[in-house]
Amino acid sequence: MTEMPKLELHLHLEGAAPPAFIRAQAKRKNTDLSRIFDSDGGYAYRDFPDFLRVYEAACTVLTSPQDFHDLTLAVLEQSAEAGVIYTEAFLSPDFCGGGDLAAWRDYLAAIEAAAQLAEAQMGITLRGCVTCIRHFGPEQARRIAICAQETAGQFITGFGIAGDETQLHPRDFSYAFDAAREAGLGLTAHAGEWGGPGSVYDALTHLHVTRIGHGVRAIEDPALVEQLAETGVVLEVCPGSNIALGLYRNWKSHPIDKLYRAGVQVTVSTDDPPFFHTTLNNEYARLADTFGWEDHDFAAINQTALQAAFCDPDTRAAIQKKLEAT
Repeated sequence: MTEMPKLELHLHLEGAAPPAFIRAQAKRKNTDLSRIFDSDGGYAYRDFPDFLRVYEAACTVLTSPQDFHDLTLAVLEQSAEAGVIYTEAFLSPDFCGGGDLAAWRDYLAAIEAAAQLAEAQMGITLRGCVTCIRHFGPEQARRIAICAQETAGQFITGFGIAGDETQLHPRDFSYAFDAAREAGLGLTAHAGEWGGPGSVYDALTHLHVTRIGHGVRAIEDPALVEQLAETGVVLEVCPGSNIALGLYRNWKSHPIDKLYRAGVQVTVSTDDPPFFHTTLNNEYARLADTFGWEDHDFAAINQTALQAAFCDPDTRAAIQKKLEAT
């Protein structure tokens, strides 16, 4: 499993920042962020709301396109070390110029340049999914959707929503998603994590997404599980994240295996790996140890991820060749 090439569809660029990287940024900018780290130098948070606070505090020292260029390289290096050959990262214009389109273009150029360098040096392919922040509100989401519309193309291929799932309603963001759809972007939404199975129905009904970020609480509604299996909606499941944040007590109680055996299209990702002390290798190892998943199971979820990826046919074909070469 360690050597197996892997695809990851649910990774927040800022949330994947190594703690040492953020500490170095803070020192360089004379910013005191000691309150967000524990005694071992890792991120320290109590619960999901506090996790969001720490996440956003860490972002305060990412203030220039060069910062995001360096961040992208650091994140892709740790992903490549875990065998990831294709990843989609959630990119937030809110943290890259506050949603200003001109500033976003500058940040995006730096991120894309780093992605090209990483692909040449490490063999990992990155595509971007512009992401609005739910608790920042629907008006700000419209600004983020404009950023997505204006930069959609070979690199920016998706649009999504993250943040506090308990605030507001998916219908409040339908304008932003309609705009992203008109630009030809793939659509995903965080749901079925803190909002329960009803939030999955709402995301499907009002945002018309083809993928759901997390989505694991669908298991609480057998009719929803059946619907997901029949329609082929893909879940971007992040087991280690769900357990670290207290959604489930342990790996044995996590529903990913039940969803997978029920025919739901699941993929496996790390979400914000340094926050949860995980890697994609670790996720695979725990799934094998807990549920007896074997190489063919991991091959199947990677094929699911490849078919669900927000990328062009040429990129998909190139990634398929890499999978077949092993």
